[in-house]
Formats: sequence, C-alpha cells, structure tokens
Amino acid sequence: MIRDCSLGELMVTAIARTVEDGTLAFHGYGSPLVQLALHVAKRTHAPNLVLVAGATYGINPNPPFLSPTSNDWVMDRGAAHSLDIEELFDLAAAGRMQRMFLSGLQIDKWGNCNVTRLGTDRLAMKLPGGGGGCNLSCDVDQVTLWTTGHRPAPDVAGRRRFRLVEQCDFVTSLGHRGVDGRDRRSLSHRGKGPQWIVTDLGVFDFDAEGHARLRCVYPGVSINEVRDSTGFALRLAENVESMPLPDRETIALIRRLDPLHVHEHEVRAEDRDRRFAA
Repeated sequence: MIRDCSLGELMVTAIARTVEDGTLAFHGYGSPLVQLALHVAKRTHAPNLVLVAGATYGINPNPPFLSPTSNDWVMDRGAAHSLDIEELFDLAAAGRMQRMFLSGLQIDKWGNCNVTRLGTDRLAMKLPGGGGGCNLSCDVDQVTLWTTGHRPAPDVAGRRRFRLVEQCDFVTSLGHRGVDGRDRRSLSHRGKGPQWIVTDLGVFDFDAEGHARLRCVYPGVSINEVRDSTGFALRLAENVESMPLPDRETIALIRRLDPLHVHEHEVRAEDRDRRFAA
C-alpha cells in the first residue's frame, strides 16, 4: 500500500511534468532524477516523446532498472538507435531538439548556470565544467533547470552558500540574459532559454523579462522559507500554488523503474526523510 512519496519522487514528478508529448528531449548523463523523469513522462503523459539517453545517446531505450551510473550500457537496452555525439549536437543546431536539462552549483535569476568555477577575481573552487552545455543551452528550444540544493545549510562558520544566486561567478550555460544585461534574442540564439527551475522547495518559471519567479511550493514549504533560501529578490507568480502530488500509480512506476533507489543519492542526506502524504 502506497501512503506517501519522498522528496525525490516528488521532484521526479515535477521534472517529468515539464516534458511535452511529441517532443525530442535529451537528459544528459549526470542526474538520475532527470533520467527517471523522462522515463516516467514517456510511460504516462508523453508516450510519443523521443527520449535521447545521456552517455549512450540511445533513442527510446527501455532499461529494466536505473543503474548507478548513466554510463552503463544497461541504460541503452532496447534502444531503437544510438546517435553519435556529432549527430546529437547537429540535432540541436538544426532546431530539432525541443528540451534538455541543466543544473549548476550556481543558478542565477536569469537562469544562467555555473559548473565551471567559484570565485571571480580569484579562483575559489574549480568545478567539473559544462561539457556541451554552453552550446546546447543556446540551441535547444526549451531548458528545464533543476537543483536539490536550494535550501542552503550553514557551513562550520555559519555561512550559507546559496545555490540560487543574484549573479553567477561564471556563466557556463546561458539563461535569458548575460552578465552585461543583453537578452538572448539580441545574441541571435535559436533556443528560447530556460522555462522551469525545479528545486527541493518548489518550482519557478520565468516572467516576460526573463527573471525567475516562484510558481508553486511543495506541501509544508512557505514562501518565506523559499525567500530565505534564495540569493536574489524573490518574484512571485500571480497565484503561488501548492505543488500537486504524484498519484499512487506514478509513485509505483518510479519505484518499479528504480528498485535500487539510485535517485535518492542525488537528494541531500538531510532531505531523504521528507515525506508527503499521497
């Protein structure tokens, strides 16, 4: 009997809801939450989704379970075809990739992401880098951003390092405006930019100016808590709603696709006990 869902299952559902039927979407290779979300979307509301798997670039794979790493050929099982990396980038450049997913140690108010470095004048921390995220963020039609680190925990000195920040120390992938304020339309990029940010506290969309605004919160989360966890002045949608929970069939599907609970490793340890009544 399913009586509740976890934060991870709620985030998988929230990310899946950003995927439209009949589109082509690529999930990259670093996030089990996003991988699960695409498989959930294809098995529920988006049966005509063309799913391109990260690492293997398999088309519409049907893996028997989620493996601990996306660079595992079990994730390619049942794929109709596998792309070369050049074909993947060509799809995006030709305007045939409708959605992808990006994140960062910093996400700013315009949806720019930083996975390159912390520190501006002086390097404070080297990050792994963006792979092809820079190119793809400019070419792909729509982007879903996500993070499990919206609510910053204080470090030993009591400082809180925000994940959602006023301005990224370095822009790895482009949001709606660069650090000089120019919007992406003036830069003649094909893609429309980020459409959603899914976090561990709620979901943001973007207003006409390209600024992130809070659209809904998870049960038990207040707007003030989101404001206190956000490094830029919080903008609100006209009606900030409570995030609808997944139904029991969707929760059962997530648990069947991920019997090893791989996606929980992406959720912070202190959040793995957060439960929501189904």
